[in-house]
Amino acid sequence: MARTHKAWAVRTARDRTEAPARARLLDAAEAVFARLGLGPATVADITAEAEVSRAGFYVYFASKEEIFGVLAVRVRDAFLAAQEVPGVDTDDPHAVAEASVGAFIAAYARHQPLLGLLEQQSRTDPGTAQLWDEIRERPVHRHARYIRRLTDRGLAAPAAEPLALARAVGGMCVEFAHRVAAHPDTYEDAVRDVTGIYLHLLGAARTRQE
Repeated sequence: MARTHKAWAVRTARDRTEAPARARLLDAAEAVFARLGLGPATVADITAEAEVSRAGFYVYFASKEEIFGVLAVRVRDAFLAAQEVPGVDTDDPHAVAEASVGAFIAAYARHQPLLGLLEQQSRTDPGTAQLWDEIRERPVHRHARYIRRLTDRGLAAPAAEPLALARAVGGMCVEFAHRVAAHPDTYEDAVRDVTGIYLHLLGAARTRQE
């Protein structure tokens, strides 16, 4: 009997995490927080945006602070996912650079308002501060490890220490993402320019064989 109850509980937790209504609430919360800010926004604003009942909100989240925290985790994961390039040859620095730079700029431009709120909230809330640090640092350190692997295999000759180069590339992506957020039509140019600069600094700026 205990085993049956445990299986039900696990299934219920998974269903609640994967439910379409939960995804709508998360998207709605991000839009509301971007428009109103964290303080003025209310659960009612979020449910109205998502077209989900107030009772439906509390099936998935205990408060607006909790949904804000879940959004922070989702943003962190988006930046980590930007460095995962399924279907791209990881031995081709050019292909990896173009795919990962494009994904990073797109993720930052999409989540720019929420990122601003996270940075602001991190100054007073320790939990948000930890997530904000992860959003900034985990992708950089993962990227630095990738540069070291390329260097060890003779596929790159970076112009700077890998961690410093990873930080520089991340900064470039952020700068260009701000422009893309305001002018979406500049996305392709931004990806091309940042990719070119990155490959030059990486020491892998050879002519790509098509």
